[in-house]
Amino acid sequence: MDRFTAMAIAFIAAIVAVAGVIAYYLGVVFLVRLVLGLGYAAFAVLLAIVFGILVYARSKYAILALIGLIPAAYAAYQCYVWSQPLHVGYVTAGYILAAIFSIWWLAEPDMSITERLRSAQSLEKAGKFRSAARKYEKKNNYEKAAECYIKAGMLESAAWCYEKAERYEKAAELYEKLARQKDEGYYWKEAYEFWKKAGKKDRAAECLEMYAKDEPWYWEDVAKLWEEAGDAQKAKAAWQKALEYYIKEAEEEGVFWEDVAKIYEKLGEEEKAKAAWQKYAEYCEREAEKDAAWWKHVAEAYEKLGDEEKVKEARKKYEEYRSKRG
Repeated sequence: MDRFTAMAIAFIAAIVAVAGVIAYYLGVVFLVRLVLGLGYAAFAVLLAIVFGILVYARSKYAILALIGLIPAAYAAYQCYVWSQPLHVGYVTAGYILAAIFSIWWLAEPDMSITERLRSAQSLEKAGKFRSAARKYEKKNNYEKAAECYIKAGMLESAAWCYEKAERYEKAAELYEKLARQKDEGYYWKEAYEFWKKAGKKDRAAECLEMYAKDEPWYWEDVAKLWEEAGDAQKAKAAWQKALEYYIKEAEEEGVFWEDVAKIYEKLGEEEKAKAAWQKYAEYCEREAEKDAAWWKHVAEAYEKLGDEEKVKEARKKYEEYRSKRG
């Protein structure tokens, strides 16, 4: 048993012991008065503070705090004088009912009281599609909820429901529609994810292609996806786009020459691949002067270039580095 658990158990035991002593010497009724009185007093103080803050902020909700404060203060007073003990019971019952009503209200915050009392089917027939969707959602009838959300113009909520229902194709279609409506790349990415889950690699590739227009580092993923979909021509076009992106990056940060070289190899352009490997090797050599761990990458680059002498030299330096590290 850890120290915190032991302290918690000791604290609870102490409270139970004190309560037992009070009940034994002063009676159970006194114990109930004490517990309720302290509870209501603390609650009244809290509500008084909240009321003061809301009055200062000129909030319309100050009246609700006042409505809660008055019975709490009265119940605390009755626990002290005990002249009308039934009134304490009435106040307690009132707070319990208020708590139940609040939970019920917060469960469906956008609905009116009449909508809460109607069935999902009744609300749907009446054209209250958003409220009907919420009702269907609570019953885990996600497909019907999605249909109602679509009629209410709430496409993102509908897509989420289709996801819960594992209707990934329908979710993907909705995200495509949102992408076109809102002209936001995020929705293309979502559509791609759901087409992929649905096993539609060609549709997934199309959506990721749209996303890559704004986020070009995804062109490599697009190319690989077209390869998986069996479309060599579109894969090649995507590899060309990925190559353009990596060349720009490599001109600023030499580490990307490795990616450039690999794509040139993929496209069958051996001479250009060789030139890119050379640039990558030179970049790695410069980095190795600052951090000897880079000699490993130097060796790999010159291995691609077929320069055995430089491969041996780089490996030797890398092994020296490793031996020094222990």
